[in-house]
Amino acid sequence: MLENLRGELRRKADKEQARNLQRFFKTGKGEYGEGDVFLGISVPETREIAEKYELTLEQIQKLLDSEIHEERFAGLLILMKKYKKAGREKNENKKKEIFEFYLKNAEKERINNWDLVDLSCYKIIGDFLINNNREILYGLLNGNLWEKRIAVVSCFAFIKNNDFRDILKIAEFFVENNESHDLIHKSVGWMLREVGKKDEKILRDFLGVHHKNMPRTMLRYAIEKLDDDLRARILET
Repeated sequence: MLENLRGELRRKADKEQARNLQRFFKTGKGEYGEGDVFLGISVPETREIAEKYELTLEQIQKLLDSEIHEERFAGLLILMKKYKKAGREKNENKKKEIFEFYLKNAEKERINNWDLVDLSCYKIIGDFLINNNREILYGLLNGNLWEKRIAVVSCFAFIKNNDFRDILKIAEFFVENNESHDLIHKSVGWMLREVGKKDEKILRDFLGVHHKNMPRTMLRYAIEKLDDDLRARILET
């Protein structure tokens, strides 16, 4: 099964598109995606292939250990499907096993680009933590780049349920500790924007305290859906 999946992916490879993706995902020396290898397959094509397969965690691990980006992407799609199935079956032990498997791979930096994180973390890590102790999320704040982004984007699952406590604490942490990476600024701003869609007053209260110290990229993402005049006033002060 695993080799069949890999074979299907390789048959869809597009060298020109691979070169474009490697530039887009910053795979050059010293960039955040250094060393990542692309086949040049579109996301819909990867999804269509992954949907055909049921793999064990051991097989998914082999995909996540691959240097090929689309193999890791497909592995996460299949992992998400396993987690969703465990949820339908109310199998909390299986959900916990997948949750821990995901965190192990995050620590090993096998979930190691922003699209991989954003695709999957809130549907596994965030979903699991809705009804479990969230302290582990705060431990990720001092981890590698991808663990930090996982901590932020996992909060999307809470925000969807009108629970904003954790993202506000995490956003405050990164502002107060002068987080320097643009990918964290973008993710925090994105999540704050989602808070504002649910409750604009809570976002405005947060901005009232922190906007002067927020990195410009984070701030611009956070205020994107606010009234034009309000955005202009915030950016001027």
